Amino acid sequence: MVTAEHFRVIKKLGEGSYGKVMLAVHKNRGTPMALKFFPRCSTTLHTFLREYNLSLSFCTHPSLTRALGIFFSTPSHYIFAQQAALYGDLYDVIVSDVGVSEEQAQSVMSQLSGAVSYLHSFGFVHRDIKPENVFLCAPNCRWVKLGDFGLVRPQGSKIRAVWYESPFCVPEFEQAKQCKKENQSTEEEQDIWMAVDPSLDSWALGILTYCLLTSCFPWEESTSDDPGYRLFCTWFNSVKEMEERDMGQNRQMGSTKRRRDIEEDNVAVAVPSHFGSLSTLALTLLRRLLHPLPWQRAMPDEVLSYLGGPWLLKTEKEEKRREQQAQEEARKILGGGGMEKDVERERKRER
Repeated sequence: MVTAEHFRVIKKLGEGSYGKVMLAVHKNRGTPMALKFFPRCSTTLHTFLREYNLSLSFCTHPSLTRALGIFFSTPSHYIFAQQAALYGDLYDVIVSDVGVSEEQAQSVMSQLSGAVSYLHSFGFVHRDIKPENVFLCAPNCRWVKLGDFGLVRPQGSKIRAVWYESPFCVPEFEQAKQCKKENQSTEEEQDIWMAVDPSLDSWALGILTYCLLTSCFPWEESTSDDPGYRLFCTWFNSVKEMEERDMGQNRQMGSTKRRRDIEEDNVAVAVPSHFGSLSTLALTLLRRLLHPLPWQRAMPDEVLSYLGGPWLLKTEKEEKRREQQAQEEARKILGGGGMEKDVERERKRER
């Protein structure tokens, strides 16, 4: 059918390799919605229907963008309607002069961890979590939705490992980079196939957390020859060694100190300079999400246990300063004559 007969197209919301998304109003319903256009010349009907049906049937979480039950085709495009995000995407907020506050960062990660965990519960892995795919449905990041489900695949299915220069590309795909170089030199095709795993989304959430707090990426690509990633791995391994040593000593001493406490004690060891603005709590969370070994990465719902505390170093220092002031005030009251004055008042009343 002809799009203009049923919709009043207002403006473009986004564009990518998949096609484009336009903000439109349904002429009969008067409802604003986003129309996602897929060029028929580069999109198979199977690919289009897979994304549409996934979004319609499984994306019922409040922080997942859901299709609206309207899909059609034109001579040039396949199109379906989805919920519209009227406040842009997270990328625009991160790179703006204002940036994202610590409170907003925790709010975003709380919503996304729930959305991704919900998707995982159905056996699906998103595989494309990035700021451009997180849409704002309310000002100040109060309500965000994860969208763009074109790369979603069932957990355990095999995919070809494709290397691309981005911090969101997981380090286990580095072998695909080396394989690509060898293919170019030998002119032979040799693909590496890997199983889709939820740890792919955990890694992306870790990178996104860093972006929210610093307005930049931690490194250019997750390979051993990238200076930023190499520094992170050195720090990661040094903390891991210290944790293992402390855990062993505490077992010998019969200590009941929890693992979380030991992590927070040791996480500040030789912190890379580009992680220096982050608090102990945030560093611990990033070490859990950005574990170089995929089978040891934290699941997305673990983000929830790190909410509420300071994620930036300046906030952590301020909280410690307030705590010290409170302790000093308490000492003054208890040891500086406060109790003696109370006793003297009681004596006067008795007289």
